Amino acid sequence: MPNLEHPAYSADDLLHLESLVPCRESQVSTLLSIFGERQQFSFPSIFIYGHTSSGKTYVMQTLLTTLQLPHVFVNCVEYFTSRLLLEEILIQLQGCSGTEQMSPVRCDTLNDFVRLFKQALATRELQDETLYIVLDRAEQLREMEANILPAFLRLQELTDRNVTVVLLSEIVWELFRPNIGCFEPFTMYFPDYSIGHLQKILSQNHPPEYSADFYAAYINILLGVFYMVCRDLKELRHLAALNFAKYCEPVARGEANERDTRKLWKNIEPHLKKAMQTVYLREISSSQWERLQQDGGEPGQLKGLSAHTHVELPYYSKFLLIAAYLASYNPVRTDKRFFLKHHGKIRKTNFMKKHEKTSNHLLGPKPFPLDRLLAILYSIVDNRVAPTANIFSQITSLVTLQLLSMVGQNDQLDGPRYKCTVSLDFIRAIAR
Repeated sequence: MPNLEHPAYSADDLLHLESLVPCRESQVSTLLSIFGERQQFSFPSIFIYGHTSSGKTYVMQTLLTTLQLPHVFVNCVEYFTSRLLLEEILIQLQGCSGTEQMSPVRCDTLNDFVRLFKQALATRELQDETLYIVLDRAEQLREMEANILPAFLRLQELTDRNVTVVLLSEIVWELFRPNIGCFEPFTMYFPDYSIGHLQKILSQNHPPEYSADFYAAYINILLGVFYMVCRDLKELRHLAALNFAKYCEPVARGEANERDTRKLWKNIEPHLKKAMQTVYLREISSSQWERLQQDGGEPGQLKGLSAHTHVELPYYSKFLLIAAYLASYNPVRTDKRFFLKHHGKIRKTNFMKKHEKTSNHLLGPKPFPLDRLLAILYSIVDNRVAPTANIFSQITSLVTLQLLSMVGQNDQLDGPRYKCTVSLDFIRAIAR
């Protein structure tokens, strides 16, 4: 008896759907209740959110495909402008309506989209069923025109058609809601997979030449090592496939059987520790990792591994470090000469103060105000930089790192008289 029950769909289809979406039966049951029967009007808009790899996209694709519901699935990252997004929806609608030749569609405004949308739904098949428009990575809609998101939320009302818009996102609805107000969607949360859920899902991929219990024991060992640092299902599935051959080596050589868990753990433990250094990074290919395991080398022996990799700073943080370094070591009177294109004629003079005869690098960095730092930043960056919260947050992060480095060196901070400076050693430490 399947856990999923709905009078509009057969028990075989629901049983097959349940086998495809393990550990998400409650969410699928809720969605089926909202969808109702094929010809019934569903809720105008549904907002589904949750962390990455929580099954939002997979569950929606599997649900709509398995039950053969007419739908349009668009990734908002690929179609990053309103025109591209609206045209892609109309192109996919031609396929849903049975049009053999899918021709390019020109759609410049939202009014054109509503008109063309009604024409695409003129066929009898789409008039008798609910059409589902799924917008994945929907947080990109906030970067488009202000009327796009409210229009999608009440598209059923604008078109007077049986259509439901489903928004999939990793952020909460409160970050979407426009200031002018809009139609509130039905909000649904996909929680993270627990360790029991991950154990059940990953154990389904066991190779046919080994028993299910043997592979489940391997997954249990893998999760015991990686669960605290990685709960991404895709990454864990990749790690499981990558290291399983090493786990089976004692069994393949005849040195142990499938029940010798202790001997198998001793064999795989050092290799899992090496794999901990490349979680999420994917700095080498699977063939390179397998060759490293066969050679018994250390992770730093292959170029590109995290032990010797170069971690890139954010774009503006690099220029902020350069600007802070220039402000720390160059006198204020040289800013006009160095950072202005048309600084005018500068009179040469041999007069030099006594303390300026010594190299500034030997004297150490000098304190500087924030306004001077931003002025130098604006002059060394090619494009125009707006003084946004992102810039100031990166400045705060760099100052915090400098303070932590000074505390680590047992430097005394002189209370309110302390002014931040950026030394060459600090920049080298950040670069490393």
